[in-house]
Amino acid sequence: MRDSSVFSGIRILACCMLAVASLPSAAQTPVKFTLDWKFEGPSAPFLVAIDKGHFVAEGLDVSIETGTGSVEPIARVASGAFDMGFGDINTVIKFRDQNPANAIKAVFMVYNKPPFAIVSRKSRGINAPKDLEGKKLGAPAGDASFAQWPIFVQANGIDASKVTVENVGFPVREPMLAAGQVDAITGFSFSAYISLKDRGVPVDDIVLMLMADYGVNLYGNAIMVNAKFAAEKPEAVKGFLRAFLKGLKETVRDPAQAVEVVARRNEIAKPETELERLRMAIRDNILTAEVKAHGYGGVDLARFQASIDLIGQSYKFKNKPNAPDLFDASFLPPEADRRVR
Repeated sequence: MRDSSVFSGIRILACCMLAVASLPSAAQTPVKFTLDWKFEGPSAPFLVAIDKGHFVAEGLDVSIETGTGSVEPIARVASGAFDMGFGDINTVIKFRDQNPANAIKAVFMVYNKPPFAIVSRKSRGINAPKDLEGKKLGAPAGDASFAQWPIFVQANGIDASKVTVENVGFPVREPMLAAGQVDAITGFSFSAYISLKDRGVPVDDIVLMLMADYGVNLYGNAIMVNAKFAAEKPEAVKGFLRAFLKGLKETVRDPAQAVEVVARRNEIAKPETELERLRMAIRDNILTAEVKAHGYGGVDLARFQASIDLIGQSYKFKNKPNAPDLFDASFLPPEADRRVR
């Protein structure tokens, strides 16, 4: 009869080996990533990629932090406090103009069509852009949508001097419109619309004006990378995008299941609300005709350059960047993998 201590030793060794195998590999590359906003429906693709183990499979140890708006991630990534992030490409354009030595760049376009919007109420007498004249517009100073206000004004012949712009905080923006303290607000369509609806504002009273449908022909949020990190760890950037693409495709295929990963991280989130928010983002911003034709992640350089020129109509460039300097397609997964199926 064999010594039971031998079997005990074998069992202990096996358990230790199993425990070690379950730990992240020592060779994993840490990636500090910043979102633009809270854990809500549209952030699902990033969280799905974490929960499904796609980042780990690429040898990456990814940590994701929330943000307070699309402008904040640019500063975080540009400073090196974060390696990569998700934010407004148009803010990156202006940042690069003001900081030409900082080579922060976009590497994956997520919002092919931006969610910039003016949201108002019919009961406040606003149904079209010109109706904003004589009204009060609530807009956070750091709002990426409000940053496009000059373009929206110019494209729609609005007399901006007749619009009272009130600087409001992000948390009170929708409540103020719901209470009638302002007549309209700027914001991301899927955030403002859903939040108003969730506050009891009748759907038939909500007027949603997507700026992209009113002459603001820009791209939206993109994944960006710190220049030093990209230069030193290009394979990590490529691996991140491969993993994210898997999470994005899974989210588009099954939004209801994807929203579950959001609910696990945001205790106050209502799954049905976040599902509607996510479906809006997929329909209006992610899965556009251009993406269906050419695949996820890339940009049309001619269109992108035209958007830079459009920004220049209301913003005075000092060191106007060119499209290829702002978007680096070399990190993207192969075109065949990015096709919409």
